[in-house]
Amino acid sequence: MLYFLAEMLDFEGIFNLVRYQTFRAGAAMMTALFIGLLIGPKFINMLRVRQGKGQPIRADGPESHQKKVGTPTMGGLMILTALAISMLLWMDLSNPFLWACLAVTLGFGAIGFLDDYDKVSKRSHKGVPGKVRLLAEFIVAGIATWIIVQEVGSTALYLPFVSDTGLELGWFFYPFAATVIVGAGNAVNLTDGLDGLATMPVVIAAGAFALICYLVGRADFSGYLGIPHVLSAGELAIMCTAIMGAGLAFLWYNAPPAAVFMGDTGSLALGGALGAIAVASHHEIVLAIIGGLFVLEAVSVIVQVFWFKRTGRRVFRMAPIHHHFEQLGWSESKVVIRFWIIALVLATIGLATLKLR
Repeated sequence: MLYFLAEMLDFEGIFNLVRYQTFRAGAAMMTALFIGLLIGPKFINMLRVRQGKGQPIRADGPESHQKKVGTPTMGGLMILTALAISMLLWMDLSNPFLWACLAVTLGFGAIGFLDDYDKVSKRSHKGVPGKVRLLAEFIVAGIATWIIVQEVGSTALYLPFVSDTGLELGWFFYPFAATVIVGAGNAVNLTDGLDGLATMPVVIAAGAFALICYLVGRADFSGYLGIPHVLSAGELAIMCTAIMGAGLAFLWYNAPPAAVFMGDTGSLALGGALGAIAVASHHEIVLAIIGGLFVLEAVSVIVQVFWFKRTGRRVFRMAPIHHHFEQLGWSESKVVIRFWIIALVLATIGLATLKLR
């Protein structure tokens, strides 16, 4: 909105700052942070009043989690509000990537909201049936993928550590990209099991992709680094920093002991946003590195379910894997902080792929 206004005024005077993506990226982060901190208390009070007993806690979960009974969920609404306002305020509204990624973010957020609402209203941890939720997610992701491909004009999968080398996937790119988006959404959702556990890794991953998107959108930098150049992808750096600001504001209230949980409303939306950004910037494989913590959490569940069905025995004491370490005697804060460190290391490795080609 402000970019459109500045463009109408020919970027005269102070409006010249709005021309620069770096300025708008910083402004978007601070805007989302401010909005999130401002609306947080009222949102939490509203959720607490409307939900009563808060998010249902699994009876078969770690014993330490039973003391969290009464904590409201759907805090992702705070994140989405701050994120959407910041994006619409600072991004170029004519950029198709904005609408594709915003559609995924809000679409996945709506799916997560229905899931959270079902859990709270029925006092059950089951929520919306998995098949129904996945179908809705793939529809949203498929539409976003189509928009992205129309803008990028490429269906190639680019490989890290190799300069300007992509595998042409053709029509197969559509289901592949949709799977990346859906997989990212559900991987973050599985990670969101401890206070602050998913929030900071999302902030870290968004920070890494802010740099990637900015470089991908610049012909000079992308040519020097040997990474794919996507003309309009630089605007997504602003979305990434807005995610960082909204995430940090939420963490203020989600830090242990959490005053609110983001729920599926937030975790599905943020994960889907990261997946859509990775597809738009042609860094799908790098997302698996930067978001390696989310991949580990998802794989631990898949392995646990597969092995239990085949043998009747468990690989981990409890899945996702963060619960396994709780069962080993690690305190919740120790698990969270160590997983944050892992997320930071993986993000550094992912960024190293930009140069190691």
